Amino acid sequence: MNKITAMRHWPAGNFISRNNMAAMQAMNARRDVTTQGPPPIPTPQLPIAESTIYYSFNVPFASDLAGPDTEDILHATTDAVLRWTHPAEAPDDVPVHALHVHVMNLEGLRQLCHSITTNALPIEAHVLSSTPKNARGLVTTVCLSGPAELVYQTREAILNKTPISLRCTTVDVDGNLVANLAEGVLKKSVTDFLDETSRFCGVDIFLLGPKLAPVVDGLNGDVELRRDQRWRVAIYGDNMSAEHAKTRVLIHIDQLLGRVVDSINVDYSIQQILIGRNRKNIKLIESSTNTAIYFPPPFLSCYSYCPPGAARRGDSDVFITGENTQAIEQAKYKIHDYLSRVRLYVKDVQISPAKLDSVLLTRMDKVRKIAENNNTHILPPSLGSRKNVARFQALENLPLERSVRELMALVGQFYTATWWISHPDNRQPMPTPNDIRTMLSDICANSEADVTFDKLCFTITGSDEAVKAALAVIHEIKWVNHSPQSQIRVKIELANEHKEFVSGKKNGKINKIMGQSNVQIIFETFGEYNFNIEVVTHSYEAVKHGLTLVEQEMPASISFHVPDQYHKRIIGIGGQHIQRIMKKYSVFVKFSNAMDRGGLSREDDDSRVDNVICRTPARNAQNLELVKSEILEMVDRVDSEFMNQTVKIDRLYHRELLSRLPEIEEMEKKWNCKIVFPSTEQATDELTVSGPQWLVPKCIDSFLGMVPDKHEVVMERTPTLIKFLESPEFVQNIVPKLKTQYEVDVTVHENPEERAANGNPSVTLLWQFTRNNAGGVSDAMDFLQGEFATAGVEPVFIRGALSHPKPDTFEEALPFFDSKLLQHAPAPVATDSPTKPSFGEETARERSSLLERLRRPGSGMSSISSFLDRRKNSSQSATSFFKGSSNVSKSSLVSIESTRSFNADRNPWNDSGVNLADEDSGSPWPSAVLVGNGIGNKLAVPHHGDMTPRHAARQSADSGRPSTSHSTNSGYPGPLGPFR
Repeated sequence: MNKITAMRHWPAGNFISRNNMAAMQAMNARRDVTTQGPPPIPTPQLPIAESTIYYSFNVPFASDLAGPDTEDILHATTDAVLRWTHPAEAPDDVPVHALHVHVMNLEGLRQLCHSITTNALPIEAHVLSSTPKNARGLVTTVCLSGPAELVYQTREAILNKTPISLRCTTVDVDGNLVANLAEGVLKKSVTDFLDETSRFCGVDIFLLGPKLAPVVDGLNGDVELRRDQRWRVAIYGDNMSAEHAKTRVLIHIDQLLGRVVDSINVDYSIQQILIGRNRKNIKLIESSTNTAIYFPPPFLSCYSYCPPGAARRGDSDVFITGENTQAIEQAKYKIHDYLSRVRLYVKDVQISPAKLDSVLLTRMDKVRKIAENNNTHILPPSLGSRKNVARFQALENLPLERSVRELMALVGQFYTATWWISHPDNRQPMPTPNDIRTMLSDICANSEADVTFDKLCFTITGSDEAVKAALAVIHEIKWVNHSPQSQIRVKIELANEHKEFVSGKKNGKINKIMGQSNVQIIFETFGEYNFNIEVVTHSYEAVKHGLTLVEQEMPASISFHVPDQYHKRIIGIGGQHIQRIMKKYSVFVKFSNAMDRGGLSREDDDSRVDNVICRTPARNAQNLELVKSEILEMVDRVDSEFMNQTVKIDRLYHRELLSRLPEIEEMEKKWNCKIVFPSTEQATDELTVSGPQWLVPKCIDSFLGMVPDKHEVVMERTPTLIKFLESPEFVQNIVPKLKTQYEVDVTVHENPEERAANGNPSVTLLWQFTRNNAGGVSDAMDFLQGEFATAGVEPVFIRGALSHPKPDTFEEALPFFDSKLLQHAPAPVATDSPTKPSFGEETARERSSLLERLRRPGSGMSSISSFLDRRKNSSQSATSFFKGSSNVSKSSLVSIESTRSFNADRNPWNDSGVNLADEDSGSPWPSAVLVGNGIGNKLAVPHHGDMTPRHAARQSADSGRPSTSHSTNSGYPGPLGPFR
């Protein structure tokens, strides 16, 4: 019955063509009662603005953020230990949200809401806290009641006067810069600076000891745990205040290194344009002038919170540090020269205010990535302002449009739903204002959605999963469930180019869904880029079924890169090859070349932009990876799969590498890879190498050849050892052989301060090598020990000895045989390896005891000397084993690396490669459990995440359909199970 003829009853704005709109309206006017199809569903009357509404929303306090380990604390600013650590008498199972800082933030919110309720304005604000089963910790909800405009203004004030989204950011610093290691005390100038920065920025700062850090070396990509010799500055506070303090700490470290500091004013709206895509522009300026340029954090104007007594950073202040004033002036000149030639394209785009707030609270990391990838300045309105215009600025129209479409796809991750009770059950008591507040708080806490209640109408806004969970909770409320008549509407936002894809040929898909699920589906175009799919029905089960069927028809897609020279081979003559693949898997495949991406004059980065997109309905998402695999089979192995890999290098050495930028560019061309340096403000050691899967390990190996490393082996000074080290055989034969065969430089040094346990003097062998040859140190040590044995020298190692690789034999099974003929191998010698260290219980005890007396700010710094002495003498207690031979051929190591980088459990349309949670049920809808009876009962809704099938590995990027709320992919979730 629900055929296309039923469309005559739908309101304007659906997918009916504009040419036939007048005729359809005339037919509606002459509509006869015998017309086929379901009766029209009346639209609920919207309440007037002056009526009293109830608005409930969650306050993202980040109450699951834990403080530092008390054993690591060497210095803390005023009251920082009190706020971020539990008292000594606290039990072991005390929750994180019981920290003093989280308790005080909640108490401050309660006082703010109390002052709002007791003022003269007709508005009330109430705070409720709970720990739902599906949440990680404490969830705080605020429920406002009053006139609509006043409620929205109050929500804006609460969000901008509350320290939401607390975070911890760290900066690594050399211990010599912050402490006098010889005397064993912290430098007073450093502690004074940290205290002053804490007050100025409104944050808590801790100075922490070294930590174990994973390091990847060489072609084989093995992860090694090394004790990082750098200390850490941990900064706790809200997002913008923490970034402000972090920049000040980084600038102070540059000053301690002897660099000069200056600043320049650059308009906030053109800072991203100046930085360039992948920091290309600013990297050239920094490398040519040997300077470091610190920009304000992006989207600073969107958040107006500032801690009491603190100062906000100016959004136009750009700091520059350099070796001298001439270098800084040169950097300023280049910045002004570049900005004088800038010509901008500007565009304003309208977006739903509720969805913009959701993006500002939960998706700003993705918005930042969109801005960086397209070199576009994106300026959303301030948080809670209810403004609906976001501004975009770019150098060209193409990246500007690309940024707009990607942001609109991100906005499409959020749904809007209404549940209107037109005829409530008179036998059920109507909820009181207190019942409504408790009910809305339960819905928010269990779904993470914003809920409005006005004249028996619920309005829900949030991520797709949050809206579904909220509808499930509302369905369990007794007086709602027993209402004889109600209307439910769910709006899904989708890109305009997918309208025909979803509706099907002659609206066949939509008609089939309406017939199967007893819902009406309306297409409503409301903007230049997106349209709404509105699912309307009278019952929860119907909307649940209909929405599931609609989601199954949403486009799921993956995108990846194939060099342009292979496109003709893949498409085939007359499209024969690609048509066969598309028909075989029911997947649409589209190629784009350099001209489609904006012409041949595009910058070099465009050579690695995803230029193949595969799209299919979500119910057929399992075939996307099969299509990709079949396409890549026609591509040479060296270009078949692009990947990203992270390399860790000391952030201060990045400046030395940038000074060799021409060599790095030649390396990128040789291996067809891209090396991306992090921003100066991030202060991270991680660099990203992207390129073909087969060539990335080789590029990393070549790149690590530019990074020096060293290792010290300290031995007890004996006459035989000194005679051997001064002999012509060692100087003229052994040292050159270590250099030519093992790529290791060995020099002999003496340190009078370092002695053996018996007080004898020591001698040090300094091994210098590059990071890609770190594995050769073990073989070089074995060779040198063989020469020691030949010369009759028995060295006594104080620290730095390397253990011999454990042989691959049946030795482990020998203890099971009680035979005197089978001898047991001796225990390995304690070592301190630069390439394969493992820190066991002894190291843990050492770390605990060394920092025990330093963890309290008032305990004094006199124990740092003992801390350093024990670290020097205890390295021999760290055991280390090489897990494999270091003389493996490079080709086999590359093969190992290529295999390891191919993750087999990746989601086919999850573009970020983040694995989603496994689920037992094929339904994306949560099942609510009602605890107790009556209105305002606590409802526990298990969280279900994305319902997506798992498939083989892939690398992909953005798609036309936004992802679900709890994943970072760009495809659309295909529910498990066949299409019904």
